[in-house]
Amino acid sequence: MHSLRSVSAASLAKVFRSLTTRRKSTGERPSAPLGSRILTNPDDIFKHNMWDHVQWTEEDKENARQKAQENSSVHIPLNEQGKFDTEADRYWDEFYETHQNKFFKDRKWLFLEFPELLPPDRKSQETTERQVDQQTEILRPSGSSIIQHLESGHHQHSVPIPHHRHPSDYQACLGGSLEQNEDIIQISPFPGQHASFRILEVGCGAGNSVFPIVNYIKETDAFLYCCDFSSRAVQMVKTHPDYDASVCHSFVHDVREETASFPFPPQSLDVILAVFVLSSIHPERLQGAVNRLSTYLKHGGIFLFRDYGRYDLSQLRFKKGRCLSENFYTRGDGTCVYFFTKEEIHDLFSNAGLEELQNLEDRRLKVNRGKKVTMHRVWMQSKYRKPHPPPSS
Repeated sequence: MHSLRSVSAASLAKVFRSLTTRRKSTGERPSAPLGSRILTNPDDIFKHNMWDHVQWTEEDKENARQKAQENSSVHIPLNEQGKFDTEADRYWDEFYETHQNKFFKDRKWLFLEFPELLPPDRKSQETTERQVDQQTEILRPSGSSIIQHLESGHHQHSVPIPHHRHPSDYQACLGGSLEQNEDIIQISPFPGQHASFRILEVGCGAGNSVFPIVNYIKETDAFLYCCDFSSRAVQMVKTHPDYDASVCHSFVHDVREETASFPFPPQSLDVILAVFVLSSIHPERLQGAVNRLSTYLKHGGIFLFRDYGRYDLSQLRFKKGRCLSENFYTRGDGTCVYFFTKEEIHDLFSNAGLEELQNLEDRRLKVNRGKKVTMHRVWMQSKYRKPHPPPSS
C-alpha cells in the first residue's frame, strides 16, 4: 500500500487514460463507454442483473426479426393514426399527470457517458481531486486484475469514469474561437445571454436530466435550457425545489413545428442533449426537427443522443395492432416510440450537416435472477459535431 500511495497523480492519470480510451469506431465494441461488466463465462449469467456489450448469435437476431415482423403485421388504420401525431402533447400531458416524476430515475450517468456536458470553467481542482480518488480506488491491490476489480464493483447500469477534459480542450472541441461564435449571437436580450457555455435539453420531461445538470453547473458560467411539448412536464420542472432560474430556463416547445421559435438565437448553443426523445417523433418529421435544432449549435458544438435501438426488448413486447409504420409503434397510453439503427442515426445527423464523433449500439443482457429469465436490451448512443466553416481564401 505504501508503494501505491507514492504514485504521483500524473502517473495515475496516465494509467487511467489508458483504461478509459474511447473509440470512435462504430463497428467495434467500445472499451470504455456503455459499461464494463462483460460476461465471459456462461455459468456466471445469473450472478448479476445486467451484462454489457453482449454479442447476439445469429439465432438471437433471427428470433428478434421474426417477433418484430409478427407484431408489425397488423397496422393501426391510417384514418386513426393522425391523432397520435397531432395530439402527442396531450398524450404526454396525461402521462405526466398520471406518473408525476416517479416513472423515470434521475440520469446520474450523464456526465460519465457525456462528459461534453461539463462546462469548461468547472473548477479544475475539484475534477482533479475526484479523478485521483477514483483512480486510486481502481488501482487498489485486491489480488485480481484491474478489470476484475472494476467489474466486481459496478452495479447494473454503471460505466467507467471518463477522463474529464481540460477547459482548453473544450474550447477547441466545442466552439474553437469563442469570439467567432459570440459575434453571431444577436444583441437582443435572451435568457442565459451572459453565459459562456449553453446547453439545451430537448424533451426534458419531469427533469431527470435537468436537475443532475443544474446541480452540477451551479457557480459556473454555464446555463441550461430545457423544453418539452408537454406543458405538464414543464410545470413539474419549474416547481421542482431544485429549479434555479439563474442557471436554467424551462419552456414549452414542439421541436416538430417549423415555425416554433426558441428563446435564444441561432449558433448560440455549445451542447444539445436528446435522451429518449427523438424516438417519440414520427419518422417523417424527424429529419426536419434535427435540421432545425442543428442551426442553434455553435460551430464545434456537440449534439448528444441516446435512444431505443432496433429489436430492443420493448419493441419485441408490442402486441399486434399497435404498429403505426415500420418500427414505429404507439403504446397503450397513446405515446409513440421508434426503434433506430446505427445507419439511420448516421444519416439523420449527417444530413443535418453534422459530423460523427461516436455512433454506438449498446447491447445489454438484462437478467431476472429470481425467474431465471434473460432479456436483450438495445440502445443507441451517438455524438455529432457541427463542423467549423472552411477558412476563407
